[in-house]
Amino acid sequence: MPESHDPLRSLFREAACEGASRSALPPVAVIELRGERARRRRIAGLAVACCLVLAGSGAAVAAFLPDSPGPVLPASTPSPLAPSSGPTPTPSTSSSATPTTLPSSTPTSSPTPPRHTTAPPGTPTGTTYPGASATSSRQPG
Repeated sequence: MPESHDPLRSLFREAACEGASRSALPPVAVIELRGERARRRRIAGLAVACCLVLAGSGAAVAAFLPDSPGPVLPASTPSPLAPSSGPTPTPSTSSSATPTTLPSSTPTSSPTPPRHTTAPPGTPTGTTYPGASATSSRQPG
């Protein structure tokens, strides 16, 4: 059978020849670079995924941990204080006194225990308060 002169057939043959000439493989160096880039992207993706997993698990652990503990309470309950009938000491207003210094005053006759004690009675704390004497920590006997 003789070949017909179909214009579409000749265009397809031309396109096939052109495609075959352009389908040559790129050089090996170019293929290696593509593979290296793909490997780097894969490693970076894994690193990002690991960071997200660690951050998420850290946030979950922090959410399940109890809140910060409350203030530490004293080991024993303080005894109730009786209202004092005597004058209360006031800090001096001189320029050399600091707000944390207590004025020296004569001991009053009221049997009020010293305030702000944290140690049990009879234990030296190294802190003195107005109205407290060294003999007040003696046990009656």
